[in-house]
Amino acid sequence: MQRRQFLSASLATSAAAIAGKAGAQAGNARGREYYQLRRYLLQSGPQVGLTEHYLNEALIPALARRSMGPVGAFRLDIGPETPAYYVLIPSASVESVATLDLQLSQDAEFLKAADAFWAAPATANAFVRVDATLLAAFEGWPRVTPPDSKAKRIFQLRTYESPSFRDHVRKVEMFHAGEFDIFKAAGFHNVFFGDTLVGARMPSLTYMLSFPSLTELDAHWDAFRNHPDWKKLQADPKFAFEPIVSNITNLILSPLPSSQI
Repeated sequence: MQRRQFLSASLATSAAAIAGKAGAQAGNARGREYYQLRRYLLQSGPQVGLTEHYLNEALIPALARRSMGPVGAFRLDIGPETPAYYVLIPSASVESVATLDLQLSQDAEFLKAADAFWAAPATANAFVRVDATLLAAFEGWPRVTPPDSKAKRIFQLRTYESPSFRDHVRKVEMFHAGEFDIFKAAGFHNVFFGDTLVGARMPSLTYMLSFPSLTELDAHWDAFRNHPDWKKLQADPKFAFEPIVSNITNLILSPLPSSQI
């Protein structure tokens, strides 16, 4: 009973702290962003070139006209179900990302540029399936942060699923309790952190990191795992009372030429 009361009281404190941060940013015009994360699942062959052309020449320019960006456009290099492209679409408005396809269907310039993809016949479809997830940026990392360097880079997209909503809230709190800073201390470039509002396999969160190479990815993760602040945070009873992450999806992506991230 005491353990249950401790967890309930601690969770209430965490929720209050997060709500307080949200309220503090409510009047900030540059408050946290909302993201639509799309996956275009393709078949090898014409679909790959058709989809890349659509992203480069139709979708990303249409998003720029709506002041939505920077947009990330990526090829899946390591992960299940390839070929696939991932697109990260940021906006200050949750409505604009939630109703994006309805807006695009009224954009004559977009429809002209997108026609080969948008109106592909059933006998030569442009993709296998498109999945989309709606996310809210973490209060402690409210906006996309593209890498400063224009040199060749790779990106790691990670999704954490939790066994309960309580555990999910705890994992989000763990990032705000020091995990952002430990990532930076270990040499990571943090791109975005998002809490899933609508999507599959909830409750979950998704974040993206960037590295110059796979070799540096491995070296930075070793530095992270061995960092004394991570060991201390990981052992904190607030987060160590049970496994608060039940599944991790880990993808390696490379940016397309049109990517703004």
